[in-house]
Amino acid sequence: MKQLKTLLIAAILFVGASHTANAQAKIAHIDVSDLMSKYPAMLNADKQLETVGKTYDTQYKGLVDEYQAKLKKYEAESATVGDKVNEERTVEVQALQKRIVDYRDNAQKELQQKEMDLKKPIVEKVRLAIQKVAKAKGYQYVLDASTGGGLLLADGPNLLDDVKKELGF
Repeated sequence: MKQLKTLLIAAILFVGASHTANAQAKIAHIDVSDLMSKYPAMLNADKQLETVGKTYDTQYKGLVDEYQAKLKKYEAESATVGDKVNEERTVEVQALQKRIVDYRDNAQKELQQKEMDLKKPIVEKVRLAIQKVAKAKGYQYVLDASTGGGLLLADGPNLLDDVKKELGF
């Protein structure tokens, strides 16, 4: 009876120890910022955004140049034209100022929307690739090793090369 009790306690300890050993999570890390900065799809999206941004900047500069030219002309002619013309020109300049501000605000909103439309599917694809590689290698957790990502020690496996292969670059 005493041997059975000892055997039972030993079995319980063995099972507990094996659960403890199995309970240790496998953890890996990846520098997501590094991955994204080198990912061709993200580089392409950045180029597209830069092109759209330059277009907005050119149009904005054209509006500002038009405003400055009119303002300079109207100031030079203000003494020679009547009060009614000066009032009309003041209203025109104010309308142009509003148009410039509205254009700038609208351009910023459109650029932000374009950035979200371009980058959201890329970020999702990268996230799925990281998950796929992590699952294939048996990792339960993958930490972001980007600067400021909160990772204090990156001594474990780095999935960057495997994820690059998964994404095809």
